[in-house]
Amino acid sequence: MAEVLKMPRMSDTMEEGVIVAWHKKVGDKIEPGDILAEVETDKATMDLESYQEGTLLYIGVEKGAVPVDSVIAVIGEEGEDYKEALEAEESSAPEEAEAQTEDASPADSDKGSVEPKKSETPVEDTSQQAAHEDGKRVKVSPLARNMANESGLDLNAIKGSGEGGRIVKRDIEKALEQGVSGSSLAAAASDVAFEEIPVSQMRKTIARRLAESKFTAPHFYLTIEIDMGTAIQARKRINEMIAPDKVSFNDLVIKACAAALKLHPAVNSSWMGDHIRRNRDVNIGVAVAVDEGLLVPVIKNTDQKNLTAINKEVAQFAEKARDKKLQPDEMQGNTFTISNLGMFGIEEFTAIINPPDACILAVGAITEKPVVVNGELAVGNRMRVTLSCDHRVVDGATGAKFLADLKHMLEDPLRMIV
Repeated sequence: MAEVLKMPRMSDTMEEGVIVAWHKKVGDKIEPGDILAEVETDKATMDLESYQEGTLLYIGVEKGAVPVDSVIAVIGEEGEDYKEALEAEESSAPEEAEAQTEDASPADSDKGSVEPKKSETPVEDTSQQAAHEDGKRVKVSPLARNMANESGLDLNAIKGSGEGGRIVKRDIEKALEQGVSGSSLAAAASDVAFEEIPVSQMRKTIARRLAESKFTAPHFYLTIEIDMGTAIQARKRINEMIAPDKVSFNDLVIKACAAALKLHPAVNSSWMGDHIRRNRDVNIGVAVAVDEGLLVPVIKNTDQKNLTAINKEVAQFAEKARDKKLQPDEMQGNTFTISNLGMFGIEEFTAIINPPDACILAVGAITEKPVVVNGELAVGNRMRVTLSCDHRVVDGATGAKFLADLKHMLEDPLRMIV
């Protein structure tokens, strides 16, 4: 009997997944454990594994966004008629869920109801929000909506044959046969000079989480300048000793932060609503830039690792992040975060706190500048760092003491080792 496969919820915050590529095609034999497709979630690109045995009879969406629990494929016996099972699955979608996903108004969304799938093209946005001439909103199954978007069809011009006038797959196929034209909005937009870039699941999550952080946690900022002259010499000696491995300045900052956090556990804390969590483990998240934004892999038990171990782990995470191979558990459990833009020549900036942390450290570039040493002008190497603090957890004096110890450790690196 044909089995309908739906988009699974691959992370606790996932609302939809983007099918990047299929590893199987219609007609292929499928065994339990076979990788069917690559799916981009809000946290990583993951493999979609089959738990069924049979033949891949149908692929619902070749590429693109698919809401959780929407049909993506059918597996059954070779030559089996799967259309009845597929249509039954489409027509059995609860009216209540349909109202939440396709018919929610902006007012409902503000109250916390489930939002409709966001548009990636003008056609899709119009089809989801437009109403029929009689004032009723369009009712459409997720599969039919995707088919309409891919074909450029105007859903307002299609009459649904499903329950309550719901547009289903067979209605889209019929419209394609009859040559129903696309949306007038799409025609108008073709003369406008602009480019629409689809928003990835990662970017959506970054936008949501950082907006929540910025407008929920009362941020304040503390900046301090650090003399990096001794650290430069120490790094040179360390790299001579451990060649061919190379410890970076970022590794020194991570190690110094881990040592300072052990001295100031209030900074290594989280706001939990009705209580403050004082974290005993020091797990430092390191922001890594990728094409879609930032990923924050976490170095667990950072205070227990030496510089070479930190260096290797950061390098491995950075490579996995660029290849979209980071797993959700590798980006969880952070108690403090570091964001370093020094390699881009940025001398000073402020960062938005990465929940559930109470603080994030923004690290700038090491710059040569004139300084006064023992009453005489000299050339010094200085680095400015800014600590963003959640005032619900950390007070100004607490953050200042943390930065003072961080400064002492980087200006005298032996402090972080002994």
